[in-house]
Amino acid sequence: MPGAGTDKTKRWIETPAPVVVLVEPQLGENIGAAARAMANFGLSRLRLVKPQQGWPNEKARVMAAGADRILDGAALYDSLNDAIGDCSFVLATTARNHDQAKPVVSADAAASEMVARVAAGESVAIIFGRERIGLENHEIALADRIVTLPVNPGFASLNLAQAVVIVAYEWFKRANGGELPFAMPEKSPPAPKQQLDAFFSDLERELERVEFFRPEEKRGTMSVNLRNIFQRMTPTQQDIRTLHGVVNAIVQGRKGPARGGVLDAAESQKLRDLLAEHGGGRVPGERGPVRGLARLLRRNPTEAERMLWQALVNDRRFAGRGFKRQVPIGPHITDFVSFPLKCIIDLVPPQETDEAARTRAERRAYLSERGYRVCEARAEEVERDVGKVMEALAGVIQ
Repeated sequence: MPGAGTDKTKRWIETPAPVVVLVEPQLGENIGAAARAMANFGLSRLRLVKPQQGWPNEKARVMAAGADRILDGAALYDSLNDAIGDCSFVLATTARNHDQAKPVVSADAAASEMVARVAAGESVAIIFGRERIGLENHEIALADRIVTLPVNPGFASLNLAQAVVIVAYEWFKRANGGELPFAMPEKSPPAPKQQLDAFFSDLERELERVEFFRPEEKRGTMSVNLRNIFQRMTPTQQDIRTLHGVVNAIVQGRKGPARGGVLDAAESQKLRDLLAEHGGGRVPGERGPVRGLARLLRRNPTEAERMLWQALVNDRRFAGRGFKRQVPIGPHITDFVSFPLKCIIDLVPPQETDEAARTRAERRAYLSERGYRVCEARAEEVERDVGKVMEALAGVIQ
């Protein structure tokens, strides 16, 4: 975000405003920081009374961070009396009780009075004291009002620029109506009740399918509470469309290697072991696998399948080579196949039974007879070091 909010293409606000007077500031950095605070909130007239490090000051320019025009226009004075000589209303800022019979006001009250007087054409000044000791009694005596802030009494001293920024902020807020520079954009109008009702109907229908509303006697209360959650949000039309998409995605299952899976990795492996021991899921009298079996396996990958598939997708040596998961070829279902390469990757499960090994050998023979190249990868090796397995496969397949 260049400039952290500063936009040099926009107009610099220059309207009648109070004068900021810094009395014997000790550090050039503090003068620069104060000038920056002034620029933030539309104050442009700076007067310096005997700056301790001399003037001009390069450190002040660095700290001003672009508020150079305020430093360039700063006026030097030998005394506070001279600095405020043309002003009709003066406020002195201090954190200490100077025990003077003079009105004490907060920064916001001071800003309200300054706005009225500046609008009436008066010249108003705000005096800020030295970093270490602030303003002295005789300097406070020159002011019409004392400005102080509600601060921690055990640590009441503010940095010079901090004091300037608080008073400047209150001034600018009142002088310009307190309007914020931007607001949340309305990218979509509020959702009408008809759209909300349609969303609730879909949501409740899907929740009913998973038996969310239990026990039955609490169904009405649960439904009302659920609707009130979304009503309190005051959603937009786009919000409701997004929520529809979320519900549909959850209902239809995840896309990718585990789309719609309901089994964990261990259960998925047991499913594969069972199928291997019973002829790959074939039914007497049918040449191919049971309908939907490949989809069931695809939706419920083992941990080794998931890791190997992710590696195949992300490895540029294999990506785009047409590999698919759990695809039927004749009466068999292959773990990974690339039809363009005529290549099969057979994932060997751990602790394979004799019957499962015999079934896998039959599948390999069947595929080899039809011109497929079959590569084996052991599941435990994939889980231990998938990168090493990928290197071995690359040497065979490439």
